[in-house]
This record gives sequence, C-alpha cells and structure tokens, in this order.
Amino acid sequence: MDTTQLTDFTPAPNQAGAPGLYEIENRAIDHEGTLWQALEETADLSGRTVVDLGCGSGFWLTGYASTAGSVLGVEPDSGLLELARQRVQRDGLTNVEVLHGSAEHLPLEDASVDVVHARFAYFFPTPANDCLPGLRESMRVLKPGGTLVVIDNDQANGEFAELLRASDSAQTYQGAGEFIRDWWATRGATTREVMSSWRFETATDRDAVLRLEFPAEVADAHIAARPGRTALDYGYLLHSLSKA
Repeated sequence: MDTTQLTDFTPAPNQAGAPGLYEIENRAIDHEGTLWQALEETADLSGRTVVDLGCGSGFWLTGYASTAGSVLGVEPDSGLLELARQRVQRDGLTNVEVLHGSAEHLPLEDASVDVVHARFAYFFPTPANDCLPGLRESMRVLKPGGTLVVIDNDQANGEFAELLRASDSAQTYQGAGEFIRDWWATRGATTREVMSSWRFETATDRDAVLRLEFPAEVADAHIAARPGRTALDYGYLLHSLSKA
C-alpha cells in the first residue's frame, strides 16, 4: 500500500500543518483519564488487535500498545506516516505496525481486527461529506463482535464547545452537532458524552494551540477573556458501533 497514491483524503490542517504544535496539543489531552476510561469501557482493548485509524504522527500508539495485543496504525498522509514509523522505532513498540492506507482503503483482511478506533479522523459526517464508505470498510475488517469507536467533539458542553460554536469554519468542516448525532443513531451506533479537559504546561502553549485550531478572532477572544490560563473544559462524544 505504501506505493499507492491515496487521493481520497484531505490533509489535516492542524496536525499536517504543524506536527510539533499538534504534539503539544496531544500532550494536553485528558490528564484526568476520563476519556481513556470511557474508551476502555466502550471497547475492551486488552490483548486485542486494535486499528488506530488516521494515526497521524503516532502519538496515541504507545498508549494503545501498552494494553492491546497488537496495534495497527493506518495513515494516508505520507509525511505523518513517516513520523509515526519513527516513533514506533524510537519507543521500541514491538507490537505496533504502521500501514499506509485510509478509512476508505484499509490494507487489512476481512474480519481481521477486534477494534477500529478513530480519534478526530475521517468521521465528520455532513450533508456534503459522505462517511459511509469508511464505515463500510471498518465493518469489513472487524471480526464479528468487534467494535468501531470514534472520538468526536461534543458541540454542546464545555469551553471547547463554545469555541466550536463561535467558529464558522469548524462548523463547516466538522458538521452540526445534531446532524452528527442523528447520522450515527441512524446507523445503529451508541453515543456517549464524556467531559474532560486540556491542560497545558504554559499559557503560551494553550494560546498557540487555540490559534492552530480556530480562526484568529475566535481564539483571541477566548484568550483575552481568560488571560494566563493553562486549561479549558473539553467535552467529547464517543460513537460506537459493534459488528453483529
């Protein structure tokens, strides 16, 4: 699959555009562990074969590798793919392999994995963005009884949700909250709300990440109203769908 040119994906403007800054963002996520606990309660990873769909630079591979039997990172962006492979080698992750592929073209056999996990990757259903091809691919590679788990933004609860609602571009890219919930419900999925936070080492890091994720006017208004803060509330949605 590495030699195949994948054209059915859009490079992530945050991670692909600023991978070092996105690393700071990832380090800020879920210090309380509530999101991780909810993930494990939704889909048991222990000893399982887990796909990290859209693994990016591979930040979460180490965490999954500590629990899962084997981890398959799948990433369409060749630059991020190489960063993920470097991380696997650097961290000595012997039960992790990183593959070139996408949600619509998973380089995996039918019924070969226990969990497909997508964290802010591919599954942004809108009236103009059809996510069914990737959903069908996930169901194809899952074993019977396996689970697709998608981590998404809660657009109703938390300070991050306030930023999303204030950002026209975020709404356009990610879709409206009720549409997303209805899209998953129509497919038979369950949606769980999880409240966590971002916690940065410095306010400078917080400010830089907010400016990466949001238009300047939206980020600057939030920063001006909360000067010097290093944290903000962040609500997540976990959409899960099991294969019969």
